[in-house]
Amino acid sequence: MKIAYLVLENMLVTSFFNAYELMFAARMKAKSERDNHTASINLYKVANTLQPVEFASGISVQPDQDLQNPDEYYDMIFVPALWRNPRPVVRNNPATVQWLRKQWEHGAVINATGSGVFLVAESGLLDNQAATTHWHYFDAFSKDYPAINLKRQHFITSAGKLFCAASINAQTDLVLHHVHRFIGKSASEHLSRHFSHEVRQPYDTLSFDQEKENAHPDEVILQAQLWLQNNLSKPQTTLAPLAKYFGMSTRNFSRRFSSATGTTALQYLQEQRHQEAKSLLKNSDLNISEIAFRVGYLDTSYFTKQFKKRSGVTPKEWRRSVRAKLFTLSNQL
Repeated sequence: MKIAYLVLENMLVTSFFNAYELMFAARMKAKSERDNHTASINLYKVANTLQPVEFASGISVQPDQDLQNPDEYYDMIFVPALWRNPRPVVRNNPATVQWLRKQWEHGAVINATGSGVFLVAESGLLDNQAATTHWHYFDAFSKDYPAINLKRQHFITSAGKLFCAASINAQTDLVLHHVHRFIGKSASEHLSRHFSHEVRQPYDTLSFDQEKENAHPDEVILQAQLWLQNNLSKPQTTLAPLAKYFGMSTRNFSRRFSSATGTTALQYLQEQRHQEAKSLLKNSDLNISEIAFRVGYLDTSYFTKQFKKRSGVTPKEWRRSVRAKLFTLSNQL
């Protein structure tokens, strides 16, 4: 798993290091428990160039990667909070905005903190989606991005692969949420004890989840669901190797998955692929063949057939209808 941390000249350095060190500690915890499939988490500091970025506080950050490599993609990205007025940063970083959109199109989960949400908003990915930001910028955010559903009463929002945290404290809760999902409950609780001595509020009480799934207590099946969500592009996903990966027989895995979720693993995978395809049709300019490939279909005609079975229309027709609605909405605003 590759995780990128954006380094920006006007960023709030605390928000950068908070997210970075939490995930670094989670990785070390996984290694200490010899959890090989989660210990292979790689963290990258990504900036416009490979030159060290100096801050007024005297802190310097040396990037590992730059934005210039068109074939470098990440599984998760953290956008830091920005000092003071975020508008100049957005205005001066069009390449970063486009990079965020391209990374999202390739499957990245994007997390933004405080006024850093402005950069994600500028990409258009949050249009007609839920978002939050630092309270001081609520009015400016609403004025600049009227198509976004600003949730002023929530510290964290979730809209598919897009997460917003209103503050650094909320960012901590968001990172712990991701650690729980990607690495496990043990690592999340370990970090919570060592990084947050106070009693933290549960993620669910702080967040607005636009696509909230029915919760269930089966930790292993939650990890299996996450694995499926992160491997939608693999065309040959079958039940036997998946069950083996999570240490169960195919029969036991199938029974537990159905009991926890109310659906089979393959049905769940098909639904996740369908939702991801709809999101890409709505928010990207990828052609139908590229989208089919991104969600695990090598045959475009078969993808079209499966999409029509679920939506009642072809991918092309669905894209035309949803783009028309978005255009009408933006005109009214």
